[in-house]
Amino acid sequence: MSMQLLTVYLVLEAEMDNGGGEGGVRKRWGCSCSKGDFLPEKSFESWGNYSTALRETPARFMDRVTTRSLDSSELEMKARSNHEMKKTLSWWDLMWFGMGAVIGAGIFVLTGLEAKEHAGPAVVLSYVVSGVSAMLSVFCYTEFAVEIPVAGGSFAYLRVELGEFVAFIAAGNILLEYVIGGAAVARAWTSYFATLCNRQPEDFRITAHSLASGYNNLDPIAVGVVIIICIIAVASTKGSSRLNYVASIVHVIVILFIIIAGLFKADTKNYEVFDPYGPRGIFQASAVLFFAYVGFDAVSTMAEETKNPARDIPIGLIGSMVVTTALYCLMAVTLCLMVPYGNIDSNAPFSVAFQDVGWGWAKYIVAAGALKGMTSVLLVGAVGQARYLTHIARTHMMPPWFAQVNAKTGTPVHATITMMAATAVIGFFTDLSILSNLLSISTLFIFMLVALALLVRRYYVSGVTAAADRNKLVVFLLLILGSSIATAAYWGLSTTGWVGYCVTVPIWLLATIGLWATVPHAREAKLWGVPLVPWLPSASIAINIFLLGSIDKDSFIRFGVWTGLLLLYYVFFGLHASYDTAKEYEGGIRKVEEGVDVNGYGYGDTSGNSLAKQPYQ
Repeated sequence: MSMQLLTVYLVLEAEMDNGGGEGGVRKRWGCSCSKGDFLPEKSFESWGNYSTALRETPARFMDRVTTRSLDSSELEMKARSNHEMKKTLSWWDLMWFGMGAVIGAGIFVLTGLEAKEHAGPAVVLSYVVSGVSAMLSVFCYTEFAVEIPVAGGSFAYLRVELGEFVAFIAAGNILLEYVIGGAAVARAWTSYFATLCNRQPEDFRITAHSLASGYNNLDPIAVGVVIIICIIAVASTKGSSRLNYVASIVHVIVILFIIIAGLFKADTKNYEVFDPYGPRGIFQASAVLFFAYVGFDAVSTMAEETKNPARDIPIGLIGSMVVTTALYCLMAVTLCLMVPYGNIDSNAPFSVAFQDVGWGWAKYIVAAGALKGMTSVLLVGAVGQARYLTHIARTHMMPPWFAQVNAKTGTPVHATITMMAATAVIGFFTDLSILSNLLSISTLFIFMLVALALLVRRYYVSGVTAAADRNKLVVFLLLILGSSIATAAYWGLSTTGWVGYCVTVPIWLLATIGLWATVPHAREAKLWGVPLVPWLPSASIAINIFLLGSIDKDSFIRFGVWTGLLLLYYVFFGLHASYDTAKEYEGGIRKVEEGVDVNGYGYGDTSGNSLAKQPYQ
């Protein structure tokens, strides 16, 4: 498997080198693997320098924690990739990318499981709740993506408003989520392919008895699918868009078939008991079903390749989420009308439902549609995760080798192949049941942080916001976060109580009102702005945290372990690399990362509305 990936990589690099240089000079980015490609910073030039850097770790850590980047700094980082990504995408491409990223294994697997065990026919309300949460997050993403159209997605947005350290921890978790999610989808692809071939899901896997249980069902088809997706993602973003466009159209047609054909077999008696598990079951299912919406954030990483970000990103992201939510709700209603919720099959709900009503031939159409959907999810995930890694590497928190963009294809080759290789290795060994337990809180956590960052962006600008307003902002944000966490905790601990909500919900409401009424905006959106600020991002924070309160314990353990590993890497490598890089780019004129010149003056409104110097606070 590793040799296959290496062979593909070398062939691609050899082809891209032909004519890839400028002015007839051939440049080889792919085969250079020297120390300078991975650790070029001053702190790693010698053991003496590294020892000095380690001794300065506390001071450097405080410097980076209290540092906020500028919009312009993030945009200027594109030059660190040697070549720019090609601007080839329109709102139409983004909308189909959005649907391709979201409509995948989640709707075909999780709907039946949650309807049967937690929500009953009220699973449609679970999709509405998780859809509203996702939509609020989409709005928050759009403003950032329009004003900071770079490949870093939420990493860049958090770096600008909440600082480098928070951005790195968040980005590290979402990269793991992409890799695990991709591996899970790749293995599910094999299972649905076996169904399409009228075989059992495990028939195409190889059992290695010498390996531990859960890691001994080897899946070569999953690896093959990942390699093909990797080649497409490396070759061309526009080509990836066209393939996703075709696959998503076929997928939507299959979904419409499921809805229309299923309603012909509807029995309203199945809806006589609508919510057998009550509100708690609805929200518990909603927390799990949020996985069915995960993926739209990958579209925001394509802002750098969008022709007109101010117009295309809002239309593409919001449009795809509206269509997706509507399709999800219709599919959930159809499933529960076809068969009683207690008889739904947990593994293949739609296929078995058609078989139960006498249309066994339809299961092949469902399997084909699921394959198309999962192919799109893998493709968009490959494109998105590579762009996350590319922008992180531009800051040198990851080796700058990953930031290289190929001149010929306009794609981040190194980052794409590295992330897909990790996906292939995990997908080859690890069972879907193990992977599914690892998918959980990172996405909700990051969506909450992006909403928080939007509030900071609107209400705080260095050198513009008065100290009193800054202090009120901090207090109100802490109250919003604290009341939201308390509401989620009370929900998890008390199964029948309601008194706690009479305290926590009013605190959240009053804190949001206080922010709206007493703290003036320090910045307004220039091109596209989220409406109803602070209400919309405050609601996004509350809902995301509430859903986090319904996540299982294993997910929080995974989150803690992986975050601990990220902290170790950051303290020993990423911190010193990014610190050296930031100091190198100061240039003796101003502190780029903070918008402060050598005399201690800020550059006023960092949104670009004013360049007049103002005292830095």
